[in-house]
Amino acid sequence: MRNGGGLLESTLIGGRTIDNSQVVREVDLRQRRDLWAVLLVVLALAAGLGTYAWPHYAAQRTSAATERLQREHERLVEENRKLRLEKASLEDLQRVEKIATEQLGLRAPAPERMVVIERPAAPADGAQVASHNEGGGAVD
Repeated sequence: MRNGGGLLESTLIGGRTIDNSQVVREVDLRQRRDLWAVLLVVLALAAGLGTYAWPHYAAQRTSAATERLQREHERLVEENRKLRLEKASLEDLQRVEKIATEQLGLRAPAPERMVVIERPAAPADGAQVASHNEGGGAVD
């Protein structure tokens, strides 16, 4: 029979009602020990599986990152090549002259207004360059 709380208080066996409400189950130490042993075996297997799987997982992540970085490197090398070509085309003196004359309205100066400046040759190794100070004398 069930009471209002839904707990089983008694059992009907052979037409007789037996009250089991006072029965206390004894703790089985052997069963508890077996449960702990199974739990330890399962934990050991899980630890072994983790020890095996973790380096494999890390190697896969490293490989994926390496491939991603290699693709990025190739993309950047290609972009660098394109930028170098663009720079070379923008530095073309004929193009600069054309833009200066056509778009900016600049013109070449008259020959009498031109001043040619030559860069002196680099001094030989070990040579000393003399300079003038305010007193007019040469300084080492």
